[in-house]
Amino acid sequence: MPDPTTAVRDLADSHVAQACAADPQLGTMLGVAPREDRLTDLSPAGQRERDELATATLARLRGLEPDGDDERRCARLLRERLATGLAVSAAGEHLRMIRNILGPLQGLRNTFLMMPTDSAEDWAVIARRVARVPDALAGYTESLREGVRRGLFAAPRQVDAAIAQLDAWDGWFAGFTAGADVPPALRADLDRACAAAQDALTGLRGFLAVEYLPRAEGTPDSVGEERYLLHARQWTGAHLDLAATTEWAWAEYHALAAQMRAEAGRVLPGAPVLEAMAYLDREGPVVEGAEEVRRWLADLTARAMDDLDGRHFDLAPPVRVLETRLAPPGSAAAPYYTRPARDFSRPGRTWLPTLGQTRFPLWTLISTWYHESVPGHHLQFGHWTTLSGRLSLFQTSAGSVSATTEGWALYAERLMDELGYLDDPAARLGYLDSQMMRIIRVIVDIGMHLGLPVPEEAGLGPGLRWTAETGRAFFGAHTTRESAFLDSEIVRYLGVPGQAISYKLGERAWLAGRAAARARNPRFELKAWHMAALSVGTLGLDDLEPELAAL
Repeated sequence: MPDPTTAVRDLADSHVAQACAADPQLGTMLGVAPREDRLTDLSPAGQRERDELATATLARLRGLEPDGDDERRCARLLRERLATGLAVSAAGEHLRMIRNILGPLQGLRNTFLMMPTDSAEDWAVIARRVARVPDALAGYTESLREGVRRGLFAAPRQVDAAIAQLDAWDGWFAGFTAGADVPPALRADLDRACAAAQDALTGLRGFLAVEYLPRAEGTPDSVGEERYLLHARQWTGAHLDLAATTEWAWAEYHALAAQMRAEAGRVLPGAPVLEAMAYLDREGPVVEGAEEVRRWLADLTARAMDDLDGRHFDLAPPVRVLETRLAPPGSAAAPYYTRPARDFSRPGRTWLPTLGQTRFPLWTLISTWYHESVPGHHLQFGHWTTLSGRLSLFQTSAGSVSATTEGWALYAERLMDELGYLDDPAARLGYLDSQMMRIIRVIVDIGMHLGLPVPEEAGLGPGLRWTAETGRAFFGAHTTRESAFLDSEIVRYLGVPGQAISYKLGERAWLAGRAAARARNPRFELKAWHMAALSVGTLGLDDLEPELAAL
Protein backbone atom coordinates (compact mmCIF):
# COMPACT_ATOMS: atom_id res chain seq x y z
CA MET A 1 0.00 0.00 0.00
CA PRO A 2 1.55 3.38 -0.98
CA ASP A 3 2.34 5.88 1.73
CA PRO A 4 -0.30 8.61 2.07
CA THR A 5 0.59 11.88 0.40
CA THR A 6 1.05 15.10 2.35
CA ALA A 7 0.10 17.52 -0.42
CA VAL A 8 -2.50 19.34 1.69
CA ARG A 9 -0.20 19.60 4.68
CA ASP A 10 2.60 20.87 2.44
CA LEU A 11 0.27 23.52 1.05
CA ALA A 12 -0.83 24.50 4.57
CA ASP A 13 2.78 24.76 5.74
CA SER A 14 3.67 26.82 2.68
CA HIS A 15 0.74 29.10 3.45
CA VAL A 16 1.91 29.59 7.05
CA ALA A 17 5.44 30.43 5.89
CA GLN A 18 4.11 33.03 3.46
CA ALA A 19 1.62 34.32 6.05
CA CYS A 20 4.47 34.89 8.50
CA ALA A 21 6.32 36.87 5.83
CA ALA A 22 3.22 39.01 5.24
CA ASP A 23 2.37 39.17 8.97
CA PRO A 24 5.66 39.22 10.89
CA GLN A 25 3.90 39.36 14.26
CA LEU A 26 2.32 35.99 13.46
CA GLY A 27 5.81 34.59 13.00
CA THR A 28 6.79 35.87 16.43
CA MET A 29 3.67 34.40 18.02
CA LEU A 30 4.39 31.02 16.43
CA GLY A 31 8.07 31.25 17.40
CA VAL A 32 9.29 30.56 13.87
CA ALA A 33 11.19 33.86 13.44
CA PRO A 34 13.00 34.79 16.68
CA ARG A 35 15.14 37.43 14.95
CA GLU A 36 12.23 39.11 13.17
CA ASP A 37 12.41 42.88 13.59
CA ARG A 38 9.53 43.93 11.32
CA LEU A 39 5.99 44.69 12.45
CA THR A 40 2.84 43.78 10.59
CA ASP A 41 1.59 46.25 8.01
CA LEU A 42 -1.76 47.34 9.48
CA SER A 43 -2.67 49.54 6.51
CA PRO A 44 -5.29 48.64 3.88
CA ALA A 45 -2.44 47.60 1.56
CA GLY A 46 -1.16 45.15 4.16
CA GLN A 47 -4.60 43.59 4.46
CA ARG A 48 -4.86 43.30 0.67
CA GLU A 49 -1.56 41.42 0.57
CA ARG A 50 -2.78 38.94 3.18
CA ASP A 51 -6.09 38.52 1.36
CA GLU A 52 -4.31 37.83 -1.92
CA LEU A 53 -2.29 35.09 -0.22
CA ALA A 54 -5.46 33.48 1.20
CA THR A 55 -7.14 33.61 -2.21
CA ALA A 56 -4.14 32.00 -3.91
CA THR A 57 -3.95 29.24 -1.30
CA LEU A 58 -7.65 28.44 -1.69
CA ALA A 59 -7.18 28.20 -5.45
CA ARG A 60 -4.34 25.71 -5.00
CA LEU A 61 -6.34 23.74 -2.45
CA ARG A 62 -9.14 23.16 -4.96
CA GLY A 63 -6.79 21.07 -7.06
CA LEU A 64 -5.77 18.69 -4.26
CA GLU A 65 -7.35 15.44 -3.11
CA PRO A 66 -6.83 14.81 0.66
CA ASP A 67 -5.28 11.44 1.51
CA GLY A 68 -5.98 10.16 5.03
CA ASP A 69 -7.70 11.64 8.07
CA ASP A 70 -5.03 14.21 8.92
CA GLU A 71 -5.03 15.53 5.34
CA ARG A 72 -8.82 15.57 5.21
CA ARG A 73 -9.07 17.53 8.44
CA CYS A 74 -6.33 19.91 7.33
CA ALA A 75 -8.10 20.60 4.03
CA ARG A 76 -11.42 21.34 5.73
CA LEU A 77 -9.77 23.62 8.28
CA LEU A 78 -7.71 25.49 5.70
CA ARG A 79 -10.72 26.00 3.45
CA GLU A 80 -13.02 27.17 6.25
CA ARG A 81 -10.51 29.46 7.98
CA LEU A 82 -9.30 31.21 4.84
CA ALA A 83 -12.79 31.63 3.37
CA THR A 84 -14.10 33.05 6.65
CA GLY A 85 -11.15 35.42 6.96
CA LEU A 86 -11.75 36.70 3.45
CA ALA A 87 -15.43 37.26 4.22
CA VAL A 88 -14.54 39.27 7.33
CA SER A 89 -12.07 41.34 5.34
CA ALA A 90 -14.58 41.93 2.51
CA ALA A 91 -16.98 43.33 5.11
CA GLY A 92 -14.32 45.91 6.03
CA GLU A 93 -14.09 44.83 9.66
CA HIS A 94 -10.34 45.59 9.78
CA LEU A 95 -11.18 49.22 8.99
CA ARG A 96 -13.03 49.71 12.30
CA MET A 97 -11.19 47.30 14.57
CA ILE A 98 -10.90 49.16 17.87
CA ARG A 99 -11.18 46.83 20.88
CA ASN A 100 -9.96 46.39 24.44
CA ILE A 101 -8.68 42.87 23.69
CA LEU A 102 -7.68 40.74 20.67
CA GLY A 103 -7.17 43.78 18.48
CA PRO A 104 -4.30 45.38 16.55
CA LEU A 105 -3.11 47.50 19.46
CA GLN A 106 -3.03 44.62 21.93
CA GLY A 107 -1.39 42.35 19.37
CA LEU A 108 1.35 44.89 18.73
CA ARG A 109 2.26 45.24 22.40
CA ASN A 110 2.01 41.50 23.10
CA THR A 111 4.47 40.84 20.27
CA PHE A 112 7.26 42.40 22.33
CA LEU A 113 6.35 40.24 25.34
CA MET A 114 6.93 37.13 23.22
CA MET A 115 10.39 38.11 21.94
CA PRO A 116 13.59 36.66 23.43
CA THR A 117 15.46 38.99 25.79
CA ASP A 118 18.44 36.89 26.84
CA SER A 119 21.28 38.69 25.07
CA ALA A 120 22.42 42.03 23.72
CA GLU A 121 21.66 40.69 20.24
CA ASP A 122 18.08 40.02 21.34
CA TRP A 123 17.76 43.58 22.59
CA ALA A 124 19.22 44.91 19.34
CA VAL A 125 16.41 43.14 17.47
CA ILE A 126 13.89 44.64 19.91
CA ALA A 127 15.37 48.12 19.43
CA ARG A 128 14.95 47.85 15.66
CA ARG A 129 11.38 46.60 16.07
CA VAL A 130 10.37 49.26 18.60
CA ALA A 131 11.70 51.83 16.13
CA ARG A 132 9.10 50.55 13.65
CA VAL A 133 6.15 51.12 16.00
CA PRO A 134 5.43 54.59 14.53
CA ASP A 135 5.10 53.11 11.03
CA ALA A 136 2.85 50.32 12.31
CA LEU A 137 0.58 52.80 14.07
CA ALA A 138 0.55 55.00 10.99
CA GLY A 139 -0.71 52.02 8.99
CA TYR A 140 -3.36 51.32 11.62
CA THR A 141 -4.45 54.96 11.52
CA GLU A 142 -4.63 54.79 7.73
CA SER A 143 -7.01 51.80 7.99
CA LEU A 144 -9.21 53.63 10.49
CA ARG A 145 -9.29 56.70 8.23
CA GLU A 146 -10.32 54.48 5.33
CA GLY A 147 -13.10 53.15 7.54
CA VAL A 148 -14.20 56.72 8.24
CA ARG A 149 -14.23 57.42 4.50
CA ARG A 150 -16.49 54.39 3.95
CA GLY A 151 -18.71 55.15 6.94
CA LEU A 152 -17.43 52.15 8.93
CA PHE A 153 -16.92 53.13 12.57
CA ALA A 154 -16.18 51.45 15.86
CA ALA A 155 -18.66 52.36 18.59
CA PRO A 156 -17.69 55.25 20.90
CA ARG A 157 -17.58 52.83 23.85
CA GLN A 158 -14.74 50.95 22.14
CA VAL A 159 -12.90 54.15 21.28
CA ASP A 160 -13.13 55.35 24.89
CA ALA A 161 -11.76 51.99 26.09
CA ALA A 162 -8.85 52.22 23.65
CA ILE A 163 -8.04 55.75 24.79
CA ALA A 164 -8.04 54.57 28.41
CA GLN A 165 -5.71 51.71 27.52
CA LEU A 166 -3.33 54.04 25.73
CA ASP A 167 -3.29 56.23 28.84
CA ALA A 168 -2.41 53.18 30.94
CA TRP A 169 0.36 52.27 28.50
CA ASP A 170 2.11 55.63 28.92
CA GLY A 171 5.80 54.85 29.41
CA TRP A 172 5.33 51.13 28.81
CA PHE A 173 8.06 50.73 26.18
CA ALA A 174 10.58 52.56 28.35
CA GLY A 175 9.66 50.36 31.29
CA PHE A 176 9.85 47.21 29.18
CA THR A 177 13.41 47.95 28.06
CA ALA A 178 14.63 49.54 31.31
CA GLY A 179 16.11 46.33 32.71
CA ALA A 180 18.12 45.45 29.62
CA ASP A 181 21.84 45.00 30.36
CA VAL A 182 23.22 46.30 27.06
CA PRO A 183 26.18 48.35 25.78
CA PRO A 184 25.80 52.15 25.89
CA ALA A 185 25.30 52.51 22.13
CA LEU A 186 22.47 49.97 22.16
CA ARG A 187 20.97 51.64 25.23
CA ALA A 188 20.89 54.89 23.27
CA ASP A 189 19.15 53.09 20.37
CA LEU A 190 16.59 51.58 22.73
CA ASP A 191 15.88 54.90 24.41
CA ARG A 192 15.41 56.70 21.09
CA ALA A 193 13.14 53.95 19.78
CA CYS A 194 11.06 53.93 22.96
CA ALA A 195 10.63 57.70 22.88
CA ALA A 196 9.49 57.55 19.25
CA ALA A 197 7.10 54.69 20.02
CA GLN A 198 5.62 56.62 22.93
CA ASP A 199 5.19 59.71 20.74
CA ALA A 200 3.38 57.54 18.19
CA LEU A 201 1.07 56.10 20.85
CA THR A 202 0.36 59.63 22.08
CA GLY A 203 -0.36 60.70 18.52
CA LEU A 204 -2.74 57.78 18.03
CA ARG A 205 -4.52 58.72 21.24
CA GLY A 206 -4.94 62.25 19.94
CA PHE A 207 -6.31 60.99 16.63
CA LEU A 208 -8.84 58.77 18.40
CA ALA A 209 -9.95 61.45 20.85
CA VAL A 210 -9.99 64.50 18.58
CA GLU A 211 -10.62 63.25 15.06
CA TYR A 212 -12.21 59.79 15.26
CA LEU A 213 -14.45 59.86 18.32
CA PRO A 214 -16.61 62.85 17.29
CA ARG A 215 -17.25 61.29 13.88
CA ALA A 216 -18.10 57.92 15.44
CA GLU A 217 -20.80 59.53 17.58
CA GLY A 218 -24.07 57.66 17.21
CA THR A 219 -22.49 54.38 16.08
CA PRO A 220 -24.37 51.65 17.98
CA ASP A 221 -22.66 49.23 20.33
CA SER A 222 -24.41 46.33 18.61
CA VAL A 223 -23.42 44.95 15.21
CA GLY A 224 -26.74 43.38 14.14
CA GLU A 225 -27.50 39.82 13.07
CA GLU A 226 -25.68 39.74 9.73
CA ARG A 227 -22.36 41.00 11.10
CA TYR A 228 -22.77 38.94 14.24
CA LEU A 229 -23.16 35.68 12.32
CA LEU A 230 -20.02 36.49 10.33
CA HIS A 231 -17.99 37.23 13.45
CA ALA A 232 -19.39 34.19 15.24
CA ARG A 233 -18.26 32.02 12.33
CA GLN A 234 -14.80 33.53 12.67
CA TRP A 235 -14.60 32.51 16.34
CA THR A 236 -16.45 29.19 16.20
CA GLY A 237 -16.00 27.78 12.72
CA ALA A 238 -19.75 27.14 12.61
CA HIS A 239 -22.93 28.40 10.99
CA LEU A 240 -25.07 28.99 14.06
CA ASP A 241 -28.78 29.03 14.75
CA LEU A 242 -28.82 31.95 17.18
CA ALA A 243 -32.38 31.35 18.43
CA ALA A 244 -31.64 27.71 19.24
CA THR A 245 -28.33 28.69 20.83
CA THR A 246 -30.03 31.24 23.09
CA GLU A 247 -32.71 28.72 24.10
CA TRP A 248 -30.02 26.19 25.02
CA ALA A 249 -28.11 28.84 26.98
CA TRP A 250 -31.12 29.66 29.14
CA ALA A 251 -31.61 25.96 29.96
CA GLU A 252 -27.93 25.76 30.98
CA TYR A 253 -28.30 28.94 33.02
CA HIS A 254 -31.14 27.47 35.11
CA ALA A 255 -29.28 24.20 35.66
CA LEU A 256 -26.17 26.08 36.82
CA ALA A 257 -28.20 28.39 39.06
CA ALA A 258 -29.61 25.34 40.87
CA GLN A 259 -26.14 23.88 41.37
CA MET A 260 -24.83 27.20 42.67
CA ARG A 261 -27.63 27.47 45.20
CA ALA A 262 -26.78 24.02 46.52
CA GLU A 263 -23.05 24.78 46.66
CA ALA A 264 -23.61 28.13 48.38
CA GLY A 265 -25.36 26.21 51.17
CA ARG A 266 -22.23 24.14 51.66
CA VAL A 267 -20.13 27.28 51.92
CA LEU A 268 -22.47 29.14 54.30
CA PRO A 269 -25.56 27.19 55.40
CA GLY A 270 -28.78 28.96 54.49
CA ALA A 271 -27.04 31.73 52.54
CA PRO A 272 -28.06 32.77 49.01
CA VAL A 273 -25.40 32.57 46.33
CA LEU A 274 -24.18 36.16 46.35
CA GLU A 275 -23.97 36.19 50.14
CA ALA A 276 -21.86 33.03 50.08
CA MET A 277 -19.62 34.57 47.44
CA ALA A 278 -19.23 37.76 49.44
CA TYR A 279 -18.37 35.67 52.49
CA LEU A 280 -15.60 33.91 50.53
CA ASP A 281 -14.30 37.26 49.30
CA ARG A 282 -14.05 38.44 52.92
CA GLU A 283 -13.31 35.31 54.90
CA GLY A 284 -12.13 32.67 52.45
CA PRO A 285 -8.52 31.71 51.69
CA VAL A 286 -6.59 34.66 50.32
CA VAL A 287 -3.10 35.55 49.13
CA GLU A 288 -1.72 39.01 49.86
CA GLY A 289 0.58 40.53 47.26
CA ALA A 290 0.84 40.27 43.49
CA GLU A 291 4.15 38.43 43.45
CA GLU A 292 2.91 36.10 46.17
CA VAL A 293 -0.19 35.13 44.18
CA ARG A 294 1.96 34.61 41.09
CA ARG A 295 4.04 32.07 43.02
CA TRP A 296 0.91 30.43 44.43
CA LEU A 297 -0.53 29.95 40.95
CA ALA A 298 2.77 28.55 39.69
CA ASP A 299 2.73 26.01 42.52
CA LEU A 300 -0.89 25.08 41.73
CA THR A 301 0.10 24.41 38.12
CA ALA A 302 3.12 22.33 39.11
CA ARG A 303 0.99 20.15 41.40
CA ALA A 304 -1.58 19.64 38.64
CA MET A 305 1.13 18.54 36.22
CA ASP A 306 2.54 16.07 38.74
CA ASP A 307 -0.89 14.60 39.47
CA LEU A 308 -2.17 14.35 35.90
CA ASP A 309 0.94 13.27 34.03
CA GLY A 310 0.87 9.54 33.33
CA ARG A 311 -2.51 9.03 34.98
CA HIS A 312 -4.89 11.11 32.89
CA PHE A 313 -2.59 12.54 30.20
CA ASP A 314 0.92 12.03 28.87
CA LEU A 315 2.89 15.27 29.11
CA ALA A 316 6.02 15.48 26.98
CA PRO A 317 8.95 16.97 28.98
CA PRO A 318 8.86 20.39 27.26
CA VAL A 319 5.13 20.66 28.00
CA ARG A 320 5.95 20.49 31.70
CA VAL A 321 7.69 23.88 31.42
CA LEU A 322 5.28 26.77 31.99
CA GLU A 323 5.83 30.32 33.22
CA THR A 324 3.34 32.19 35.39
CA ARG A 325 3.48 35.96 34.93
CA LEU A 326 1.66 39.13 35.95
CA ALA A 327 0.02 40.87 33.00
CA PRO A 328 1.32 44.37 32.12
CA PRO A 329 -0.74 47.44 33.08
CA GLY A 330 -3.52 48.32 30.68
CA SER A 331 -4.45 44.72 29.92
CA ALA A 332 -8.07 43.61 29.79
CA ALA A 333 -9.40 42.17 33.04
CA ALA A 334 -9.46 38.44 32.28
CA PRO A 335 -6.45 36.12 32.79
CA TYR A 336 -4.98 34.75 29.58
CA TYR A 337 -2.39 32.41 28.09
CA THR A 338 0.28 32.72 25.40
CA ARG A 339 1.47 29.62 23.61
CA PRO A 340 5.03 28.31 23.36
CA ALA A 341 7.28 28.81 20.36
CA ARG A 342 7.30 26.02 17.82
CA ASP A 343 10.60 24.67 19.21
CA PHE A 344 9.70 25.48 22.86
CA SER A 345 12.52 28.07 22.97
CA ARG A 346 9.84 30.34 24.40
CA PRO A 347 7.69 28.47 26.94
CA GLY A 348 3.95 28.73 27.35
CA ARG A 349 2.92 31.46 29.78
CA THR A 350 -0.11 32.22 31.90
CA TRP A 351 -0.84 35.87 32.69
CA LEU A 352 -2.77 37.35 35.62
CA PRO A 353 -4.04 40.95 35.31
CA THR A 354 -4.06 42.42 38.82
CA LEU A 355 -6.08 45.58 38.01
CA GLY A 356 -4.12 47.27 40.79
CA GLN A 357 -5.23 44.78 43.42
CA THR A 358 -2.92 43.39 46.10
CA ARG A 359 -5.39 41.01 47.79
CA PHE A 360 -6.46 37.88 45.90
CA PRO A 361 -9.25 35.58 47.15
CA LEU A 362 -8.42 32.10 45.88
CA TRP A 363 -11.88 30.63 45.41
CA THR A 364 -12.26 32.26 41.97
CA LEU A 365 -8.72 31.50 40.81
CA ILE A 366 -8.39 27.73 41.15
CA SER A 367 -10.54 26.50 38.27
CA THR A 368 -9.48 29.54 36.24
CA TRP A 369 -5.86 28.44 36.46
CA TYR A 370 -6.72 24.90 35.44
CA HIS A 371 -8.38 26.58 32.44
CA GLU A 372 -5.29 28.61 31.56
CA SER A 373 -2.58 26.06 32.37
CA VAL A 374 -3.00 22.29 32.80
CA PRO A 375 -5.15 20.52 31.76
CA GLY A 376 -6.42 23.59 29.87
CA HIS A 377 -4.75 25.86 27.33
CA HIS A 378 -1.15 24.93 28.05
CA LEU A 379 -1.74 21.20 27.77
CA GLN A 380 -3.57 21.60 24.47
CA PHE A 381 -1.18 24.08 22.85
CA GLY A 382 1.86 22.38 24.32
CA HIS A 383 0.77 18.96 23.03
CA TRP A 384 -0.01 20.46 19.62
CA THR A 385 3.50 21.88 19.53
CA THR A 386 4.92 18.36 19.90
CA LEU A 387 3.00 17.20 16.80
CA SER A 388 5.00 19.18 14.25
CA GLY A 389 6.23 15.95 12.66
CA ARG A 390 2.68 14.88 11.86
CA LEU A 391 0.35 17.86 11.57
CA SER A 392 0.60 21.13 9.71
CA LEU A 393 1.55 24.21 11.67
CA PHE A 394 -1.75 25.58 10.44
CA GLN A 395 -3.61 22.80 12.28
CA THR A 396 -1.70 23.29 15.52
CA SER A 397 -1.43 27.07 15.76
CA ALA A 398 -1.96 29.47 12.87
CA GLY A 399 -5.44 28.14 12.10
CA SER A 400 -6.64 27.86 15.69
CA VAL A 401 -10.38 28.21 16.23
CA SER A 402 -11.40 29.86 19.49
CA ALA A 403 -14.26 27.42 20.07
CA THR A 404 -11.86 24.46 19.90
CA THR A 405 -9.30 26.00 22.24
CA GLU A 406 -11.55 27.86 24.68
CA GLY A 407 -13.97 24.94 24.55
CA TRP A 408 -11.18 22.58 25.57
CA ALA A 409 -10.08 24.88 28.39
CA LEU A 410 -13.62 25.08 29.77
CA TYR A 411 -13.94 21.30 29.36
CA ALA A 412 -10.67 21.04 31.33
CA GLU A 413 -12.24 22.90 34.25
CA ARG A 414 -15.17 20.48 34.19
CA LEU A 415 -12.79 17.53 34.00
CA MET A 416 -10.97 18.67 37.13
CA ASP A 417 -14.34 18.85 38.85
CA GLU A 418 -15.13 15.31 37.66
CA LEU A 419 -11.74 14.10 38.93
CA GLY A 420 -12.37 15.53 42.41
CA TYR A 421 -9.98 18.48 42.35
CA LEU A 422 -12.79 20.93 43.09
CA ASP A 423 -14.54 19.06 45.91
CA ASP A 424 -13.83 21.86 48.39
CA PRO A 425 -17.06 23.92 48.52
CA ALA A 426 -15.25 27.22 47.97
CA ALA A 427 -13.29 25.94 44.96
CA ARG A 428 -16.37 24.30 43.50
CA LEU A 429 -18.45 27.46 43.88
CA GLY A 430 -15.64 29.27 42.07
CA TYR A 431 -15.82 26.72 39.27
CA LEU A 432 -19.61 27.09 39.00
CA ASP A 433 -19.19 30.87 39.02
CA SER A 434 -16.82 30.48 36.08
CA GLN A 435 -19.35 28.30 34.27
CA MET A 436 -22.12 30.79 35.00
CA MET A 437 -20.03 33.67 33.67
CA ARG A 438 -19.50 31.78 30.41
CA ILE A 439 -23.19 30.93 29.93
CA ILE A 440 -24.20 34.52 30.74
CA ARG A 441 -21.76 35.51 28.00
CA VAL A 442 -23.79 33.50 25.50
CA ILE A 443 -27.06 35.11 26.60
CA VAL A 444 -25.87 38.71 26.70
CA ASP A 445 -23.46 38.56 23.75
CA ILE A 446 -26.15 37.39 21.35
CA GLY A 447 -28.80 39.48 23.08
CA MET A 448 -26.86 42.76 23.02
CA HIS A 449 -25.71 42.48 19.43
CA LEU A 450 -29.14 41.52 18.11
CA GLY A 451 -31.02 43.88 20.44
CA LEU A 452 -33.24 41.05 21.66
CA PRO A 453 -35.98 41.51 24.30
CA VAL A 454 -34.87 40.72 27.84
CA PRO A 455 -37.05 37.78 28.98
CA GLU A 456 -38.85 37.84 32.31
CA GLU A 457 -36.60 35.09 33.65
CA ALA A 458 -33.68 37.54 33.63
CA GLY A 459 -35.35 39.35 36.52
CA LEU A 460 -34.53 42.85 35.25
CA GLY A 461 -38.06 44.11 34.75
CA PRO A 462 -40.58 44.27 31.90
CA GLY A 463 -40.23 45.79 28.45
CA LEU A 464 -36.43 45.88 28.29
CA ARG A 465 -34.00 44.93 25.55
CA TRP A 466 -30.45 43.70 25.87
CA THR A 467 -28.03 46.65 25.85
CA ALA A 468 -24.68 47.35 27.48
CA GLU A 469 -26.57 48.54 30.56
CA THR A 470 -28.96 45.58 30.89
CA GLY A 471 -26.14 43.14 30.08
CA ARG A 472 -23.99 44.72 32.78
CA ALA A 473 -26.88 44.61 35.27
CA PHE A 474 -27.61 40.93 34.55
CA PHE A 475 -23.94 40.01 34.85
CA GLY A 476 -23.57 42.02 38.06
CA ALA A 477 -26.58 40.30 39.62
CA HIS A 478 -24.76 36.97 39.47
CA THR A 479 -21.26 37.72 40.71
CA THR A 480 -19.22 39.59 43.30
CA ARG A 481 -16.43 40.33 40.86
CA GLU A 482 -15.01 43.86 40.84
CA SER A 483 -16.83 46.56 38.87
CA ALA A 484 -13.73 47.15 36.75
CA PHE A 485 -13.81 43.50 35.68
CA LEU A 486 -17.49 43.58 34.78
CA ASP A 487 -17.15 46.85 32.86
CA SER A 488 -14.16 45.47 30.95
CA GLU A 489 -16.07 42.31 30.09
CA ILE A 490 -19.06 44.15 28.64
CA VAL A 491 -16.78 46.31 26.50
CA ARG A 492 -15.02 43.14 25.39
CA TYR A 493 -18.23 41.39 24.31
CA LEU A 494 -19.41 44.42 22.36
CA GLY A 495 -16.02 44.92 20.70
CA VAL A 496 -15.35 41.29 19.75
CA PRO A 497 -18.76 39.92 18.65
CA GLY A 498 -19.15 36.16 18.87
CA GLN A 499 -15.89 35.43 20.70
CA ALA A 500 -17.53 35.26 24.12
CA ILE A 501 -19.90 32.49 23.05
CA SER A 502 -17.09 30.25 21.81
CA TYR A 503 -16.27 28.95 25.31
CA LYS A 504 -19.55 27.23 26.18
CA LEU A 505 -20.33 26.22 22.60
CA GLY A 506 -16.90 24.67 22.33
CA GLU A 507 -17.25 22.88 25.66
CA ARG A 508 -20.62 21.54 24.51
CA ALA A 509 -18.97 20.03 21.42
CA TRP A 510 -16.16 18.44 23.47
CA LEU A 511 -18.68 16.91 25.87
CA ALA A 512 -20.96 15.68 23.10
CA GLY A 513 -18.02 14.18 21.21
CA ARG A 514 -16.83 12.37 24.34
CA ALA A 515 -20.31 11.03 25.08
CA ALA A 516 -20.73 9.77 21.51
CA ALA A 517 -17.30 8.12 21.51
CA ARG A 518 -18.04 6.40 24.82
CA ALA A 519 -21.41 5.15 23.55
CA ARG A 520 -19.86 3.86 20.33
CA ASN A 521 -16.84 2.12 21.84
CA PRO A 522 -17.39 -0.55 24.55
CA ARG A 523 -13.63 -0.35 25.34
CA PHE A 524 -13.65 3.43 25.71
CA GLU A 525 -10.79 4.64 27.92
CA LEU A 526 -10.73 8.30 28.90
CA LYS A 527 -6.98 8.90 28.90
CA ALA A 528 -6.58 7.31 25.46
CA TRP A 529 -9.49 9.33 24.12
CA HIS A 530 -8.06 12.55 25.52
CA MET A 531 -4.68 12.00 23.89
CA ALA A 532 -6.30 11.03 20.58
CA ALA A 533 -8.63 14.03 20.74
CA LEU A 534 -5.76 16.40 21.46
CA SER A 535 -3.88 14.95 18.48
CA VAL A 536 -6.35 15.88 15.73
CA GLY A 537 -5.38 19.57 15.84
CA THR A 538 -7.81 22.43 15.72
CA LEU A 539 -11.21 22.16 14.03
CA GLY A 540 -14.23 24.37 13.58
CA LEU A 541 -17.39 23.45 15.48
CA ASP A 542 -19.09 22.22 12.32
CA ASP A 543 -16.48 19.42 12.32
CA LEU A 544 -15.31 19.05 15.91
CA GLU A 545 -18.07 16.92 17.46
CA PRO A 546 -18.28 14.29 14.68
CA GLU A 547 -14.49 13.97 14.57
CA LEU A 548 -14.29 13.50 18.35
CA ALA A 549 -17.15 11.00 18.28
CA ALA A 550 -15.29 8.82 15.77
CA LEU A 551 -12.16 8.43 17.92
